[in-house]
Amino acid sequence: MAEEEKRPVGRPPIEIDYVLCEKLARVLCTQSEIASIVGVSLSTLEHDKEFLRIHKNGQEVGKASLRRMQYKAAEDGNPTMLIWLGKQYLGQRDKKDVEHSGTLNWMEVITDATDQPEG
Repeated sequence: MAEEEKRPVGRPPIEIDYVLCEKLARVLCTQSEIASIVGVSLSTLEHDKEFLRIHKNGQEVGKASLRRMQYKAAEDGNPTMLIWLGKQYLGQRDKKDVEHSGTLNWMEVITDATDQPEG
């Protein structure tokens, strides 16, 4: 009897294109979006340590790139970006003027407050 080839047990390992995953993470794709594009389940990616490392790094690089573009827009004089960055990083806020109209009878307020039942 000829020696039989041993077949591996279980499913073959899933091939993940880590280069594509990193590119997608850099444009801030979610893990779910990447799973759909790469053609694997989200669960597969969530349990893959190399993917998680690549995704986290790619997202951070993407956020830094976006921040750089925002600052460039602000430096170029984009007023919307200047206002937004001022609010985010300098604690600047829009001033809201509130006007009151009408009259207030303080005696009615005091009477109403003392007429309230206790408890």
